[in-house]
Amino acid sequence: MRHYKEDSMKHAPEVLLIVVLASVCLLLIAKLFGKFVKKFTVWEFEQGLLYTDGRLEKILQPGAHWICPQIHAVSKIDMREKSLTIAGQELLSLDNVGLKLSVAANYKVVDPKLATIKVDSYYTALYLVLQLELREIVGTMKIEELLEKRNQIGEKLMEVCKPKAADMGLELSSANVKDIMFAGDFKKIFGQIVKAQKEGQAALERARGETAALRSLANAAKMLETNPMLLQLRALQTMSENTGSTLIINVGPEAQAIPLKKSSSVGKSATSQMTAEEE
Repeated sequence: MRHYKEDSMKHAPEVLLIVVLASVCLLLIAKLFGKFVKKFTVWEFEQGLLYTDGRLEKILQPGAHWICPQIHAVSKIDMREKSLTIAGQELLSLDNVGLKLSVAANYKVVDPKLATIKVDSYYTALYLVLQLELREIVGTMKIEELLEKRNQIGEKLMEVCKPKAADMGLELSSANVKDIMFAGDFKKIFGQIVKAQKEGQAALERARGETAALRSLANAAKMLETNPMLLQLRALQTMSENTGSTLIINVGPEAQAIPLKKSSSVGKSATSQMTAEEE
């Protein structure tokens, strides 16, 4: 027993040295691991492009990833929908009218590899495509057509630019005209045009009303010409509605004025007068 204790005491420094060396090795390994391997996080709305020695190796999905910075590089791409505004573009219409036009577009990255490799900046490339196509479209339309069919400008932009955006790994979801602006002189001119159009519409409505009234009078005249009794019936109706007036029936050499006093007496006088005239 004493011999065993002596052996243990004899080997204790060696054991302690081994423990110290193991601890130092573990610290060095941990330090080297932290230096050569790092944790990289890709968020839910992103995708990462992992490059190894400058070559694209794979696309990293959302989550935590361990990479070696000495040989690896990661580029993150935001996959959320973004907006792009082309503001105040000075353009000329087909009839050489100068105007400023603004367009708002929405897009998102659907292929991060293509969006990164195909162009230097997909935002700048898409902006340029929309800008050039906008000039082409406006240059083929007259100013009246631009004002009346402004929604078609966005539709034409989508038709032409959507395939070009897809070639860059982008999805163009909308493109709409925000504003159409003119110089001060043209604003006054268009204001006068609108005013003249409104006045013309009002005059047209008045003319239609007068035409309808004249047509009604002409129809009434024809009816009285073919059926004179209608006039006497109308007179009886007027006599029953009004008092204190004078009515002349069957204008001629023997015409008499009938004073209108009360509805009942007027009816009797008118009836006797019509009977006398018929006899």
